[in-house]
Amino acid sequence: MRSADDTKSRDFSVPDNVLEPLFVASNSSTLNEALNCLIEVAKTSDGRLDLSFKHILVPLLEICRSPLQRSGQELLLSIKLLRNLCAGEIKNQDLLVEQNGVQILSTLINSVISGYDNGILRMILQLLGNISLAGERHCLVVWRQFFPLQFLDIARVQRKEICDPLCMVIYTCSKGSNERFAELLADPGLDIIVEIIRTVSAAGFEEGWVRLLLSKICLEESCFWSVFSKLSPVADTENSDSNVSQINHFGAEQAFLLSFLSEILNEGTGDIVVSKEFSSCIFGILRNAFAIIDFSTKGTSSLPTGSPNIDVVGYTLSILRDISASDGPKVSNDNEKQDTVDILVSAGLIKFLITILRDLEPPAIIKKGMFQTEAESGTTIQPYKSCPYQGFRRDIVAVIGNCSYHKEHVQDEIRQQDGILLLLQQCVTDEDNPFLREWGIWSMRNVLEGNSENQRLVADLELQRSVDVPEIAGLGLRVEVDPKTRRPKLVNTT
Repeated sequence: MRSADDTKSRDFSVPDNVLEPLFVASNSSTLNEALNCLIEVAKTSDGRLDLSFKHILVPLLEICRSPLQRSGQELLLSIKLLRNLCAGEIKNQDLLVEQNGVQILSTLINSVISGYDNGILRMILQLLGNISLAGERHCLVVWRQFFPLQFLDIARVQRKEICDPLCMVIYTCSKGSNERFAELLADPGLDIIVEIIRTVSAAGFEEGWVRLLLSKICLEESCFWSVFSKLSPVADTENSDSNVSQINHFGAEQAFLLSFLSEILNEGTGDIVVSKEFSSCIFGILRNAFAIIDFSTKGTSSLPTGSPNIDVVGYTLSILRDISASDGPKVSNDNEKQDTVDILVSAGLIKFLITILRDLEPPAIIKKGMFQTEAESGTTIQPYKSCPYQGFRRDIVAVIGNCSYHKEHVQDEIRQQDGILLLLQQCVTDEDNPFLREWGIWSMRNVLEGNSENQRLVADLELQRSVDVPEIAGLGLRVEVDPKTRRPKLVNTT
């Protein structure tokens, strides 16, 4: 531990013209006291403005230029003061750029990374974030200095306290410039994003900048597949949409990215725009994942299960559920007349999901009745696939229900695929699929609403006792025989 006298001697070993403004502005005799005092002053807008006239930044940048001459604590306090001074005060932000401060910080980061001082590195990134918020000129200076190599080096630190402000800097610098954003969406820019995802997957995050960044890149733009494929555990996977159907194993980081995007969509559905490419790619991944998971064993846990392949299935279904919701995100291409649901349905989503639902082992209460029927008739029940995770059946029904909301052509397709009786069988409670009954009833309401053919079919099914339907009563409906046509019809009882 250094004595106070030693500290003072270190202060005076630096030329007076460097440190004098700090001592005068703070009325202090030591550097530590001066920095702590000025940090408090710079917490207010008036304090930052007052200090801007005293050019306090200049001695602070000189300290950063020669970090080995100062203690780690003095260096940290100097950067903290710089960060505060540049928080919304344009005079300080301009002065830092004019004094070549961004390059000085870049050089300082190189020494900080090699020394593993994450506290100082985090503070520098927060400072760069404040500088970037000043405007286009400042963003351009930061971007030219740090992109791509230094951003990549910082991203590889893999600490959430570093990742959060890094995402702030990258998002702020790239969002206001088509040119910079295009650079971010190409190699090696996407390598930076991949390292950020790996950090968030391993260490988590605390601030919302990574959500903004990944939402923009993966949901709104057409780069989801490029990022997703770079996370593949198979090193030779190429970045091509044609390879979606060729993946035979998914990695934990790919499953994490899907879960992260699913959470973003679930929390902010109505405010988010998704690209046509994203929607189509998610469906393609779902198709591929279904082909490689094992349906012979019943899953005993909900998401995440610990199996990347199963988790990919679950999170793609969750994403499809949210982007097909009635108040869900819209397609970003203004020239595309189809909405998200139309794009997915035209790609075969409804037929695909109904086929899977039909192949699944029925809910327990339905299966019990089927066993009784089979026993009476002497036939053998056919083998079925098992749900790979708890909630799997519910998620399929939810996607079908959302897609059929106010969509007559989807309602018709469900009937044409013999899916109405199948959906009626989902209007039951099932301990392996929480809220299955609620999603089943929602789906049947949507399938029947305004569609006389579907309503007639359900009425016929009940009259023929093809369904034991307290479920129809649960929909607020009952069957009556039309006195004129003598045909059964559904009547609203609510």
